[in-house]
Amino acid sequence: MPSSIRSLFTGILASTLMLLNILLWVPVLLATSLIKLLLPFQRVRLAVDPLLLRIAEAWIAGNSGWMRLTQPLQWAISGLETLSPHQWYLVVCNHQSWVDILVLQHVLNRRIPLLKFFLKKQLIWVPIMGLAWWALEFPFMRRHSEAYLQKHPQERGKDAATTRAACEKYALVPTSVMNFVEGTRFTPAKQQRQHSPYRHLLKPKAGGINLALDAMGEKFGAVLDITIAYPDGTPNFWQFLQGRVPRVIVQARTLSVPKLTAGIGVGGATDEADPSRARRELCQNWVNQLWADKDALLTSLLNASA
Repeated sequence: MPSSIRSLFTGILASTLMLLNILLWVPVLLATSLIKLLLPFQRVRLAVDPLLLRIAEAWIAGNSGWMRLTQPLQWAISGLETLSPHQWYLVVCNHQSWVDILVLQHVLNRRIPLLKFFLKKQLIWVPIMGLAWWALEFPFMRRHSEAYLQKHPQERGKDAATTRAACEKYALVPTSVMNFVEGTRFTPAKQQRQHSPYRHLLKPKAGGINLALDAMGEKFGAVLDITIAYPDGTPNFWQFLQGRVPRVIVQARTLSVPKLTAGIGVGGATDEADPSRARRELCQNWVNQLWADKDALLTSLLNASA
């Protein structure tokens, strides 16, 4: 069979299995979430939330099943040995493709609590999936540009309020708060437009991490720093479904939660006039160093796999 025909057949089979898995679990997820919607009491939430998480984990396990069946992937995974499903995590990762989400869910499912992604507000309208993300209480962010906020100052702070409200709910049940700190998928064109100082990454944005740490920093047991590399080139989603991704590298490291003491500025200088600004600077500096380390790691991984 010609490789193009085989790839097309694999893509159709993988797409069909993925859709069937969605149609199996999303109705169950939505029906269960209605209980929480109709009975908005903390006791009900504490009973229903773990059940919703188990349903989502079964859904992800189904995705892993069709991936194993259809994808001739070689996985190189490290750093997951000490993780726990009973601990809160703040998870950060580089972002290159929609495939990243399936990769993360596959390698982390049932090793840590369910990943809760920060999503763009528009994604709530994605058929079926938007409802599933809503049922799982993924926070939907507006992510307006600074130019837009200057023209519409009333919108400023709404994403912060959304993040805080989500984190208050996450504090009740062990959760993994996931943030793609680049804010969008990496491409060489975006890298050039940004004048990014990194070879394989876009500039990181620390706002979401700062808000999550401020809202529930005491709950987080660790920061889980994930690096994903595709040695044979970054795939799009259809290429992945077709089985045209031969290798994926996933390296994780568990870090201590940074102590962002308000009022302490860069170099230890105090900023009593604006402690929140000092905290944001500390968080941005911490993320910048994290990204410099990640860029060096990506260079090493890709060179070694060439």
